[in-house]
Amino acid sequence: MFNTLKKSVAKFALKYVPKNAIIGIGSGSTINYFIKELSKISSSIRGVVPGSIRSEKKLRKHNIPIIDLNSLEHLDIYIDSADKVNTSMEMIKGAGGALTREKIISSVAKKFICIIDKSKYVRHFDCYSFPLEVIPMALRKISEEIIKLGGMPKYRENFITDNGHCIIDIHNLYIKNSIDLEKTLNNLPGIVSVGLFCIRKADLLLVSYADQIKEIY
Repeated sequence: MFNTLKKSVAKFALKYVPKNAIIGIGSGSTINYFIKELSKISSSIRGVVPGSIRSEKKLRKHNIPIIDLNSLEHLDIYIDSADKVNTSMEMIKGAGGALTREKIISSVAKKFICIIDKSKYVRHFDCYSFPLEVIPMALRKISEEIIKLGGMPKYRENFITDNGHCIIDIHNLYIKNSIDLEKTLNNLPGIVSVGLFCIRKADLLLVSYADQIKEIY
């Protein structure tokens, strides 16, 4: 069922891809479907800035040009999915470990379009887990800081990010003020990126249901 919903929202998102554009995209199962759909109109775009090595490989497989973000003066659109999105358009991302590159691209894009199936859309985050990308030498220190905040840190074993770092997943931490929490974690030395996308949230949310795609601004 959810694969069908992911496919439908990925196809629907094509309407937001301008002709002759360079777009940014993230990674994950929904974005994999989006890449397949994008390959059908690849001749009408200039290229893509990928948010992960996995996405880059899939884009190359479909002969879609890869663009270096450093070569651009601006980026109009970034399209990505999320692990959870709340009613304030804030997101939790990074289950696949690509949060840092995704956060960089989304931060420079003029418009962030998030595409999800209905299971990802929630009222509140509550204690939903989220990841941190951490420099290896800071693993112990960051874990201690998470415990002080009331969370339970769990090292993601046998996983290295595209940037050569580690992932700590935070569990059982009640997310009361998501923006303040993101800022607090951003200020801890050793954290590269935080899986809370709340300071720079989505501009447009496309949610796939069995009978429709909801466009939420």
